[in-house]
Amino acid sequence: MDKINELLKGMQENPNNVKFSDLCKVCDHYFGEARQKGTSHRVYKTPWAGDPRVNIQDGKGKAKFYQVRQVLKAIEKLKK
Repeated sequence: MDKINELLKGMQENPNNVKFSDLCKVCDHYFGEARQKGTSHRVYKTPWAGDPRVNIQDGKGKAKFYQVRQVLKAIEKLKK
């Protein structure tokens, strides 16, 4: 859990420089196993109505900035 908290704090401080593998670890922790993986995209289901998924994409080993922000927003919504 400490490792996940460290990764989450780093994502909040600098969402422009996040490894895709680190973002996957955080998403796996908060949203469970990805429904789709094996391509450059990973899709996670969320427990609320509306847009019911988090979609992240590998950009040459780095996570996309806007997708990191979407994950952070989804985690905040999940914690409420």
